[in-house]
Amino acid sequence: MQSDIEICRNTPLSSIATVAANAGLLPHEFDTHGKHKAKVHPQCLERLNTNTNQDGKLVLVTAITPTPLGEGKTVTTIGLSQGLSKINQSVMACIRQPSMGPVFGVKGGAAGGGYSQVAPMEELNLHLTGDIHAVTAAHNLASAALDARLYHEQREGYAAFEARTGLKALKIDVDRITWKRVMDHNDRALRMVKIGLNEEGKTINGFERSEGFDISAASELMAILA
Repeated sequence: MQSDIEICRNTPLSSIATVAANAGLLPHEFDTHGKHKAKVHPQCLERLNTNTNQDGKLVLVTAITPTPLGEGKTVTTIGLSQGLSKINQSVMACIRQPSMGPVFGVKGGAAGGGYSQVAPMEELNLHLTGDIHAVTAAHNLASAALDARLYHEQREGYAAFEARTGLKALKIDVDRITWKRVMDHNDRALRMVKIGLNEEGKTINGFERSEGFDISAASELMAILA
């Protein structure tokens, strides 16, 4: 039997426009990202909800103990949707976007496997439409803003800062900061770090404090997006 990646690369793929049309979407209701990816406009729900005869059923695959060969939630979800499609049921599978951390770790990607997988697997596992990257950038922007505020308040003093900016000093307690930076990789060396290091007698890089990195999928902003 062929490997997962051999099956994926040897399978002819329809364009995402064809897939979208078969799903009942109109051309203006989605934006393509290359030949095989697209983002659907939420406004299409307003049109689809007007047809009360098209109410469907929601099947949740919540948890499963994977077999030694790796068949887990994704394979089950995709296989189930393939089976329903085989008996002429209108079906749509929805799975999460993989984080690149496990992709490059021992766990591997989350595209399914065998003949029940998402293709092209490389595009799903690596970046997809860029949502995780956007969450990472937004999260770390908040981190940079936090450290900038901490730097200016401590360097100038609270009273001087308030007089110059017209803003109330936040008087941030560095020992109570729990907001860590994020990145979409597994890198144990960055779990606990020191930031704000300077040459002797200088503070241009900020004030030294303990910091760390979480994986982007664990960001509080990701929780809002999800």
